[in-house]
Amino acid sequence: QVQLVESGGGLVQPGGSLRLSCVGSGSILRINLMGWYRQGPGKQRELVARIDRGGSTNYAESVKGRFTISRDNAKNTVYLQMNSLKPEDTAVYYCNAELVLTRNNYWGQGTQVTVSS
Repeated sequence: QVQLVESGGGLVQPGGSLRLSCVGSGSILRINLMGWYRQGPGKQRELVARIDRGGSTNYAESVKGRFTISRDNAKNTVYLQMNSLKPEDTAVYYCNAELVLTRNNYWGQGTQVTVSS
């Protein structure tokens, strides 16, 4: 079992920045991938960014150049630095972890990000 606790969401103006954090606990030694997904109103959940234990990253095209995912393996924590935020970034952001071998997935509770003037 893996538990994920997220923080850092909030209300910001367009062009502003937020930094999301997600701390894993439980069977954290078996975590390989960690990432961030988001789900806007009436939309399906989509991948925002992910990072593996070695530091390899993937980003959605819509956030490239604006968002940066990073990971501190010693702290079992993944971060998402979000800059130049746009109204279309408004969504509930979810932390995700995937275990090695079993490839089981675990999810955080979600944190609301609202970008509005």
